[in-house]
Amino acid sequence: MTSYDAMTPSDGLLTKARLQVKKEQVLAAKTIKIQPTAFPSTIAPKLSYEQRELVANAINRALCINLSDRFKVVTPYEPADLTVRATVTQATETDEVAAGVSAAASLGMNFVKVNVPVPVPRVPIGLGSLSLESEAIDSQGYQQASMLWARGATAFFSSPKASKASDAYDLADKFADDFAHLLIKGESPFDNGGISLPSLPSWQKINSTMGLAPKYAACENYGRAPGIAGAVGEQLGLPPEWTDNGAKQASR
Repeated sequence: MTSYDAMTPSDGLLTKARLQVKKEQVLAAKTIKIQPTAFPSTIAPKLSYEQRELVANAINRALCINLSDRFKVVTPYEPADLTVRATVTQATETDEVAAGVSAAASLGMNFVKVNVPVPVPRVPIGLGSLSLESEAIDSQGYQQASMLWARGATAFFSSPKASKASDAYDLADKFADDFAHLLIKGESPFDNGGISLPSLPSWQKINSTMGLAPKYAACENYGRAPGIAGAVGEQLGLPPEWTDNGAKQASR
C-alpha cells in the first residue's frame, strides 16, 4: 500500500482488521475502478497458479458486485474518483481430505429424517485462511481508505469443499463485503460491537450472485458468479474450480 499511517484496530467476531478511512472524501466519490488483485506465488506455494488466479478473480468479482451498489464501476483503464488495489498477504490451504470427510458427513445428514435441520460442523483440522491488504486512492494518488484484513475458516461457519483453495475462495467474498462496506458507508463494517451486520441485498447484487449480467459492463471482465451451479456444488462439497469459470479474459 502507499501508506500504513493512521490505521487503527477494528476487529470483528471472526475477523482481525486494521483500517482507516477519510469519510468525507470517500462519500464524495462517484466512480471507482478495481485494479487486478495481486496474489504472489510465494504467499501460498501449495496452491497452483490456477487456484491463485481463481481466488484473486473471486476477490475482484465480489468487490465489483458489492461496490456497484453505490459507485459507477469503470474499467481499470478509465479515469475514476477512486481506485481500489488489493494484495493477498497470506493464505493457508484447505486440507482436502478433512474437507471431503466433512462434506460427506453434511451431505449424509440430508437423508436422515429429523424434524429440524441438524448442522454438521466441519472436522476442525486443516481449515484454510486468507489475509489481504487493500486501499482506495484518489485520482491524485492520495490514499483515502485502507484496510489490513485477516480471517480463517471455522468449523461451524465455513462450507467444506474438496479443494486446497476452497476456504480462501469462500473468504474472498467476506473480504469484499467488508472492504466494500468501508467505501460505501465510509465507516468500519465492525462498528456494531464487532459484528458485521448483513443488510438486505440490492436487486443488482442478487442478479449478479445468481450468475446474471452485472450492473456495470466492467464487472463482466471477472466472469459471472457460478449461480445455481455454485450453490449445488457447495452443497455437494465440489471444488470451486469445477463450478467457477473464472475471469472472462484471464491473462496467461
